[in-house]
Amino acid sequence: MAIALDNLRVGRKYRFINMGESRKIEVMDRLSGDNFRVKDLDTLEFYTLHELLQWGKGKDYDLDELRGPK
Repeated sequence: MAIALDNLRVGRKYRFINMGESRKIEVMDRLSGDNFRVKDLDTLEFYTLHELLQWGKGKDYDLDELRGPK
């Protein structure tokens, strides 16, 4: 089950799947409302969450927190 965008937390890491693309992202800053500045952990590029969702949410949309070993 996907996490709601308003439940994202700065400094946490998430797996984001949409439109056939899977990304591991880290939330860097909250810009406004449900828009965040995120860092792609594979390419080290920065995006806004609105850029990643600009074409809508696909049938495969999923957003889950990545949890490391304790």
